[in-house]
Amino acid sequence: MNVEYTVLKRGFDFHQKEYEEVALRVMRSGWYILGPELKAFEAEFASYTGSKHCIGVNSGTDALILAFRALGIGEDDEVIVPAGTYIASVIGVTENGSNPVFVDSDKFLLMDVDDIERHITERTKAILPVHLYGQSCRMDKVVEIAKKHNLYIVEDCAQCHGASYNGKMTGTFGTIGCFSFYPTKPLGAFGDAGALVTDDDDLAEKLRFLRNYGSKVKHHNEINGVNSRMDELQAAILRIGLTYLEEGNTERCWIAERYLKEIKNGLIQLPKVAEKATNVFHLFPVICEDRDGFQRYLLENGIKTQVHYPIPSYVAECYKEWGYAREDFPKASYIAEHEVSLPIYDCMPRDEVDWVIEVVNHYVGTET
Repeated sequence: MNVEYTVLKRGFDFHQKEYEEVALRVMRSGWYILGPELKAFEAEFASYTGSKHCIGVNSGTDALILAFRALGIGEDDEVIVPAGTYIASVIGVTENGSNPVFVDSDKFLLMDVDDIERHITERTKAILPVHLYGQSCRMDKVVEIAKKHNLYIVEDCAQCHGASYNGKMTGTFGTIGCFSFYPTKPLGAFGDAGALVTDDDDLAEKLRFLRNYGSKVKHHNEINGVNSRMDELQAAILRIGLTYLEEGNTERCWIAERYLKEIKNGLIQLPKVAEKATNVFHLFPVICEDRDGFQRYLLENGIKTQVHYPIPSYVAECYKEWGYAREDFPKASYIAEHEVSLPIYDCMPRDEVDWVIEVVNHYVGTET
């Protein structure tokens, strides 16, 4: 049996009629940028997250960049970020001339929030918790630290649509929540798209200016802005996806529950979920000492996997001037060197789930 890591077309096929209808509706409307579809999606997604405002932009990375820009965080300011995350989180900081200050990972593969406070300096302006793999960070501690030190919280929610902590939706704990709608995400577009949510009226207005050349009225550019607008087609597609988001989350959680209960192999470390946190399992990351051997074994048995993320941002070539080494953040480095993501996605066939479990359970490691 062959098991793909993910098959996006299966999700499209399942809702093909609805997707095709809205695509034609947009194309026939003659209105393709900043129109009624985006306005409707922004209202619907704001309602879903429990936020007052949603501002659609063209990617999750732009959402992060514009969030820090709107907050006035810039040259020589510092932002607390997880050492273990995708580089887009860090780009959101560095594109504004600010400095990321890294915090090592915890047993949940997320930022160790108990280690945040010792990294705070007089130049620290914000904390960027990243709800990686679909699981919420321990936001009670993050909020406590931010209040104590008068810091902004910008949440990176690129992988956690619908996740919560202690019953409160991710993206709503801080000043701004940033979302990606890359096609593989729990709520995915058919291209790049992103959004920010906030309860702050002034910030929402500023973000709408920033995404549209700093302009509210054409040719009147009030602030330094960029071109980062979610187009009407993606907004319309996301409106359909939003109606099925909870269904998709439930399906992935069902697969994850099976993996957690039925994979019984001492060579494979399964993901842990923190108390009070929910995990919508955008990914299913496991840890294996012999990652290369494990991946080869799975591939020999028809199962494709991925690695998230093998080169931590603090040792990325583009940031080599920082001078970090992998051993500077040993837990994040260990995860980067041993993590493997098993297949988990909406519409994944049940017999493929069965096969993944069976094959993983028969893994015996490299013979010596």
